[in-house]
Amino acid sequence: MALNTRIWMNGALEWVALIDGEEVFLGQREVPAPLEEGDAWTNDRGDMFKVVDGYILLVGKTEPPKKYW
Repeated sequence: MALNTRIWMNGALEWVALIDGEEVFLGQREVPAPLEEGDAWTNDRGDMFKVVDGYILLVGKTEPPKKYW
């Protein structure tokens, strides 16, 4: 599968993508690697993503996951 969304990792080891002309924070460790068709995840801000037809799509928002330290 070829990924058609431009993604990169910044100096803080955070994944960022260009979705609909905007830079969107994808997450850190919660982003599956390597990305495959059908992969889905929720970042620590509650943004939900899914890979469909080679594109990363922002599919919604939810309550951010709780962190138990």
